[in-house]
Amino acid sequence: MDNLLDLMICHIPGLKANERVELIKKFDKEDDLSTLTIKDIENLVGRALEKASNKFKMSAIHAMAEKDADRARKLGIRIVSWREESYPPLLREIYDPPALLFYRGVLPDPVKPMTAVVGTRRPSSQGAKRAFDIGLELGRAGIHVVSGLALGIDSMAHRGNMEAGSPTVAVLGSSPDMVYPASNRFLAKRILETGGVILSEYPPGTGPRKWNFPERNRIISGLARGTVIVEAPEKSGALITADFAKDQGRDLWVDKAGISSTQSAWNAGTVLLAKEGALILSSVKDILAEWNLEGVPLKEVNTEQDEAVGLATSMAEYLDIKL
Repeated sequence: MDNLLDLMICHIPGLKANERVELIKKFDKEDDLSTLTIKDIENLVGRALEKASNKFKMSAIHAMAEKDADRARKLGIRIVSWREESYPPLLREIYDPPALLFYRGVLPDPVKPMTAVVGTRRPSSQGAKRAFDIGLELGRAGIHVVSGLALGIDSMAHRGNMEAGSPTVAVLGSSPDMVYPASNRFLAKRILETGGVILSEYPPGTGPRKWNFPERNRIISGLARGTVIVEAPEKSGALITADFAKDQGRDLWVDKAGISSTQSAWNAGTVLLAKEGALILSSVKDILAEWNLEGVPLKEVNTEQDEAVGLATSMAEYLDIKL
């Protein structure tokens, strides 16, 4: 990005995501924004900004934007704005797309379909292996997995996708320089090494805050053509992602592992989604059929090795998060 305009817009206090995008549509020069008062901003968005300080100053906002840009440069974090052609096209279509994305790595190919694969941080061993296998089979079909780099289902889906040689997409609830959980820093490094991307709507230096994660879930589902919930208990954050997928008009599946487990602690949420009409995923072939991709040639992989890696990694992950 050549100027600080969109960074400045993102630092105006009290704005919602869709309001930031509306301001991006209205302004294309820094100078035009710099002359506005808080009352001008309120008139533009059509409401009072309760979180905006009486001491609101565009000069301070400009300084914060410069600080973000400088820190991003030093950390090797790139920035893409909603107004740029390289912004992910499906994400642009949702009601409240992030005005900016901060990322490390390579943005996904806009032509290739993506599938969100999410679920509980504490899966059953069956669920963990299913997440790996789904990621693997999607990768063989040339489909990138989008997930949240969390422990459990997310991690296994990312790993399976990479095992098939597919660049995977991790969406954080913190900035790209503040990988959370810390135990997944090695996984984040692997994602970048294999051509994937770690992205976020939060500027450098933003740590993980609990309210960030529901917000980032709209990005996970928004980037993808469809979402698969592998396993999710009744109050899982994955159910928030499922709600976003439905609101965004995206396909929604519940994996067979999420309804077959005998322990309701793992699958109460997925069972509920199935009752509410979510499609049941028995195989990645179901996704390919729904998207008319049955004829896509599948990438050859060493299935015996991958199956062993998948099972071993699943169990290691499972044991780690249960300790």
